[in-house]
Amino acid sequence: MVTKQTYQLRNEQILSNAINHLRNTPLNPDKPFIVTIQERTRSLEQNARLWATLSDISEQVNWHGRKLTTEQWKHIFTAALTKQDVVPNLAGDGFVVLGQSTSKMTVGELSNLIELINAFGAEQGVRFSDESRLAIEWANRWGESNKLKQVA
Repeated sequence: MVTKQTYQLRNEQILSNAINHLRNTPLNPDKPFIVTIQERTRSLEQNARLWATLSDISEQVNWHGRKLTTEQWKHIFTAALTKQDVVPNLAGDGFVVLGQSTSKMTVGELSNLIELINAFGAEQGVRFSDESRLAIEWANRWGESNKLKQVA
């Protein structure tokens, strides 16, 4: 029985290990294996930064006369970033956004989302919390994203 293996291809040695593992995997046409190569999804630090900035937006911005939850703001920003589609809901009295989950976003996609949220917050005069500012400073210091803007 072959167990699931995941490799983060950061250097030649890890790449070599992954290739060797593939070469030693038994082939069985009745039970084929699937190999997927993809960019790493969001980091825990990015996730924390996302929710800190969404919380600041949620607490400080009225959107067309309404206060929205962090989850609702997340839907608005992901829809704006990915040009998502909307369809009528089942009752016919509203709409549903056909969205993308942030948990499946790559590091680069989530960096772009956080950049969009920060730009919107700056336009709306949001004063970002220490948690949000520290998360942005951390990203800038460690080079996770050179696009994020520090908002005072």
